[in-house]
Amino acid sequence: MGAASEVQLLQARAQFMRDSLGKSQSMTESMISILGSFDHRLSSLETAMRPTQVRTHAFRKAHENIDSTLKAAESVLTQFDVSRQVEDTVLSGPLNDLTGFLAAVDQLQKNVEFFTQNRGLKASDGALNHARNLLNKGMNRLADEFKTLLIQNSKPADSAQLQEMIPNSGKLTGNPAVEGRPDGSIGNVKVLQLPVLIAPKTVPQLRDMAQRLVAAGYHAQCIKIYRDVRASTLEQSLKKLGVEKLSKEDVQKMQWEALEAKIGSWIQYMRIAIENLFSSASAIGLRQAAQDLIQRLAQTAKETFGDFEDAVSTDATKTPVLDGTVHPLTSYVINYVKFLFDYQKTLNHLLGGGQPQLQATPSPLAAATVRLMSVLQVNLDGKSKLYRDPALTQLFLMNNIHYMVRSVRKSEAKDLLGDDWVQRQRRIVQQHANTYQRAAWGKALSYLSGSGSSSGHLSGGSSDGSSISKSAIKERFKNFSLLLEELYNRQTQWTIPDSELREAVRLAVAEVLLPAYRSFLKRYSSIIESDRHKGKYIRYTPEDLERMLGEFFEGKTRVEQRR
Repeated sequence: MGAASEVQLLQARAQFMRDSLGKSQSMTESMISILGSFDHRLSSLETAMRPTQVRTHAFRKAHENIDSTLKAAESVLTQFDVSRQVEDTVLSGPLNDLTGFLAAVDQLQKNVEFFTQNRGLKASDGALNHARNLLNKGMNRLADEFKTLLIQNSKPADSAQLQEMIPNSGKLTGNPAVEGRPDGSIGNVKVLQLPVLIAPKTVPQLRDMAQRLVAAGYHAQCIKIYRDVRASTLEQSLKKLGVEKLSKEDVQKMQWEALEAKIGSWIQYMRIAIENLFSSASAIGLRQAAQDLIQRLAQTAKETFGDFEDAVSTDATKTPVLDGTVHPLTSYVINYVKFLFDYQKTLNHLLGGGQPQLQATPSPLAAATVRLMSVLQVNLDGKSKLYRDPALTQLFLMNNIHYMVRSVRKSEAKDLLGDDWVQRQRRIVQQHANTYQRAAWGKALSYLSGSGSSSGHLSGGSSDGSSISKSAIKERFKNFSLLLEELYNRQTQWTIPDSELREAVRLAVAEVLLPAYRSFLKRYSSIIESDRHKGKYIRYTPEDLERMLGEFFEGKTRVEQRR
């Protein structure tokens, strides 16, 4: 009984489970059907919503674009308003509010850059021009304030402090043992306190102002202001030490002796400055820069000599000196050369390229000077051809070459050019003097000769005059007197500036002319002694002739001659 009941109970439970599973299966199928219906509906809904989503995305994108455009437009509109916003600050200048002024300038500078890069904007040209004009006004005010601030804070150094900075010996010791100590000590060398050039508190302000000036294109004006102000302060500092500023015009007005003394002092001061600057190991870079500068200076010196030679060679002055005296070109070149000889060592180093000089060869300066003298002589020879009178041609050449020789002999140039050069030029002077005598007096002597014709040589005397008629004698005396007067009127206006040379030329003429005239008078004056017009033919005595020769080459005017 009990077993049957358990079986029935198990069967009942099994049946219940089958029924439950059946219902579950039915519910699952029903749920699947419902979910399938939902999926179909959602797909339909998604299909229906897709156009709405597309429109929503387009609206959102449009909003973003509009927002971006508004921001860009606001930025552009702000740029158009910058000039108005900062105008009062800029025009008021930096005096009362430097920080605010510099900030306004920075804004204005960016404003100019913006419109420069966006020239396509409507009305950008007008805004750009206004901004630039305002910036220029601001920069002019900033430049004025920069100059004022720099002047106010640039004081001349104290003279006592400057004197303390000058070593007693005028130069550093240059002791390698001191300079090269590993511990960096400087022994007994005094540590100098450099003077304050600009008040430190104003340096940041000056720097900020300079940066704005440079950024706005006022670089050159900024440099000029700084240079002028600092140069003026330096001049005041040097003036306290007795160093005088001289302009180009001041130098040109100075007497050469005074200028030469000052040049010597300048060279001495420069030597001290160079030795002080270049003495330490820290100046190696500066020494190399100086060496490069010396090389460029050497090249410039060579080019300058070449240019000067060319200038002398091509000097084409067409107006001769009327009295045959020393030409201005000659005196200029000689003064130039004499000046150079004071710096032989330096010039030989520059012209020789720093190479050692061989004993047997002339120095570079000597070679350059010889070339220059030769070029000058060639030019003078050309200028001498401007004279129509051959005698004046020779007088001109004699004067100029004698001036060259005399100037060289009285200066150190003699040792440089040598005695051979001097002797050659003296022979040339004598040749021109001899040629002058033949050209000027050959015709006059021909009237005093027996033949009556000029031999072309300055030699006096006469042959037997028995064959010469009385009329011929009269004619010769007359022609000689007329020619003598002509020569007197002409050659008393000529000049031989050197007194020794002048007397030597007069004496050379007198030594030939006076004996010839006395001999002619002695031999022929008796022939016309009884002639009532004797004074018409024999106008001058030998003493008159000697007196007249003593007045030659004085450079007299016609008024002085009549006196």
